[in-house]
Amino acid sequence: MTSQSIKNFFQVASLVLLLLAVGLMAAVITMQFAIHGAEVQVPALKGMTVADARSQTSGLGLNLDVDNRYYSSDVAAGHILTQSPDPGTVVRREWRVRVSESLGPQKVDVPDAVGSAERVAQLELRRAGLELGVTARLPFAAPEGTVLAQDPPAHAQDIAQPTINLLVAAPGGDTPDGYVMPDMTGWRAFGAQAELTRAGIKTEPLKFVDVGVPPVGSGAAPTRVPVMPGSVIAQSPAPGSRIDQDTTVTLTVAR
Repeated sequence: MTSQSIKNFFQVASLVLLLLAVGLMAAVITMQFAIHGAEVQVPALKGMTVADARSQTSGLGLNLDVDNRYYSSDVAAGHILTQSPDPGTVVRREWRVRVSESLGPQKVDVPDAVGSAERVAQLELRRAGLELGVTARLPFAAPEGTVLAQDPPAHAQDIAQPTINLLVAAPGGDTPDGYVMPDMTGWRAFGAQAELTRAGIKTEPLKFVDVGVPPVGSGAAPTRVPVMPGSVIAQSPAPGSRIDQDTTVTLTVAR
């Protein structure tokens, strides 16, 4: 092979390598444009109506999901309270942006479901514009399906969500799947302690306190009924609290 032939060969090889390098660089640049073209910044949605927020996110190729609804005295009903991801976060198109919607100030009165049948309680909650949350079942000395406690309690104010959790009586042989603390006030102390222990809930030793006899009412003042010694006058956790088998209950008893 002559020197001219070798020179021509290297020139062709160099040209081929150059073309390959240019092609590779173009592919990388194209890929970067494609990647960045598929990314968008999450807009600030707080305070917008759900309809406007959905329109804006849809225009960016994002999906909007309303995950929760809360009462708020600061944000008008139908407007966005919170969002995830935060505004300015860079995400790929088709990403799901989750928001919570304001229901405005609480206007609904929480009905008293305790003592009602489960089905009746559900109907009353829906009629009041509330949603049924978690229903826990507890073996208890009450007819099966009777509501033993609720959270939030009846007539509660400033509740966060329109959701009510119920504790419902189950047959004695059932295994409980969760607890809402029942109201033990007025129960005979040892009976209340025995019921909680039978359900697998731990209790502290009974806490006895002296309770004086109230004075006899005079004039227009109503007569106060004396507290029966041995009855529960206070408890911790409070009625309606969510508890499990790791919770220890304290009962305060009149002496």
